[in-house]
Amino acid sequence: MNFLQLILKNYKKFPSKPVLKYKENNKWKSYSWKEFHDLIKQTANALKELGAKPNDNIAIYADNMPQWVIMDMAIISIGAVTIPIFATLTSSQVKYILDETETKIILTGGLKQYENILEIYSNSNFLKHIITAKSSTELQNKFSYHFYNLIKSQSTESEIFEKQNEDIASIIYTSGTTGEPKGVMLTHGNFINVFEAHHKFFNIYPENENTLVFLPLSHVFEKCWSSFVLSCGGQLSICENPKEVAQFMIEAQPTAMCSVPRLFQKIYISINEKIENSTKIAQKFFKWSISIGSKVSELKRNDRKIPLFLLFKYYIADQLAFKRVKKQLGGNLWFIPVGGASITPNITEFFDAIGVHLIVGYGLTETTATVAAFPLIHYKHGTAGKPMTGVHIEIGDENEILIKGYGVFKGYYKKPEETKKAFTKDGWFKTGDAGKFDNEGNLIIIDRIKDLMKTSNGKYISPQLIENLLTNDNFIQQAVLIGDNKPYVTALIIPNFETLEKYAKSLNINFKYFDELVNNQLIIDFYSTRINSLLSHLAEFEKVKKFKLLSADFNMNSGEVTATLKVRRKIILEKYKLLIDEMYKK
Repeated sequence: MNFLQLILKNYKKFPSKPVLKYKENNKWKSYSWKEFHDLIKQTANALKELGAKPNDNIAIYADNMPQWVIMDMAIISIGAVTIPIFATLTSSQVKYILDETETKIILTGGLKQYENILEIYSNSNFLKHIITAKSSTELQNKFSYHFYNLIKSQSTESEIFEKQNEDIASIIYTSGTTGEPKGVMLTHGNFINVFEAHHKFFNIYPENENTLVFLPLSHVFEKCWSSFVLSCGGQLSICENPKEVAQFMIEAQPTAMCSVPRLFQKIYISINEKIENSTKIAQKFFKWSISIGSKVSELKRNDRKIPLFLLFKYYIADQLAFKRVKKQLGGNLWFIPVGGASITPNITEFFDAIGVHLIVGYGLTETTATVAAFPLIHYKHGTAGKPMTGVHIEIGDENEILIKGYGVFKGYYKKPEETKKAFTKDGWFKTGDAGKFDNEGNLIIIDRIKDLMKTSNGKYISPQLIENLLTNDNFIQQAVLIGDNKPYVTALIIPNFETLEKYAKSLNINFKYFDELVNNQLIIDFYSTRINSLLSHLAEFEKVKKFKLLSADFNMNSGEVTATLKVRRKIILEKYKLLIDEMYKK
């Protein structure tokens, strides 16, 4: 079965209902299910006219926009394979993917992506046609087309190409924190079974949900979640620029959205900063409200009845404190899958208390996203939840998480040796993550096995845990721990420059460049005190003994972070070797 059939069945059920909402020239617009269906069919026919055939690889290199979703569905419709490419990748990174997949047709987003593809086009043996989503982009050759011009004269009738469960639907390239990127082959069966598992595990059918799409559609998490919502007849509100997500939440008023922890980490930090700067009475009232909210959320978590008097107190707390916070999130959010990195329990407990439940989960590109998640009740903070329906998880050598189930990928594209290495002899997928189960069957993620550190004193350290404790602070944007085969732990710290600048001005510290500021002894001493306080509850061998403040964010173009902002630890350690060595001089 072609998984698109699960999605397009909805155009007959809800022909006039909005399905894609998007912002253009500062105005919200939408497509109905009937319009969405017709655009997909027109695009499918245009692709066939350009020579696209079943099983061809067709790429999308664009930010989130309606054309991304329409193109993806049209590719699937004709039996071809979607190659999503992060819009932030450089031309050399994109060329690697296009060459390996022998892509002949590509959709580009903005001018930057179009220019990158033009650069590749002249040296490509495969690329034949460039479609650009933006009508404002000036076309540079006769093999370039504006998306809507290309499809407008096409018929709205075409058959969906029949597929088997084992047929490939999409090849999603991993971010490549180590080595070259690998194309993960996901099948129609992977997607179909993911949809079914979400229905069973959460007991939801989100046909009335309005989900905000702000994570890149090129990422397996957003692509799977958005496809699931569409399969149920729900609505996507599309955010093209992730930096505008705060404003989009207020305007789109979503009921659901998938997210990475960093967004809610920032919101948590911002709320606490505002409370710290408020009056003593306001601080005391908010603390009381959180204590009431925590009692209510604990009863809900354990599926227990809430006493009437506690409900009355919660109503006061909600009306006078929590509603302001929830209004900034649009006011309607209730279903929020969160994954892609770890999140500390104090943040999930805090949002539970104010009535915004984060559904923490764990998954990989190779598992078609989620393999474990918080159930709606009986979940446990500080864990990654329970295995999803139909997923089997075991703990192997070195505490490695091993997975079998409906979502496990077919293999790495054109990399049989890499595929073979990814599985045990008896067919378990090796995640590369260390984990364990608690007594209640909740999965606990320790860290990437390659990232776990052992000091020269023989002590084991999980860097992700400590890095999260540091970045929960409003003055720290990013942190990278060092300690493997070292006598003690050190860290590279990137400040939150906006917050730091305000603090420096309050001390009348004059500076022209951030380089000067991060080397100011008053600032270094301030961070030293702050870091010691944040990590005071850890064992001595886990505490950061020395650190260096950096004057700029880690750079995606130089490979320091992936397109999903995961740190490439190996590259960081090589680039900042001299700074790191300084911290270990006696």
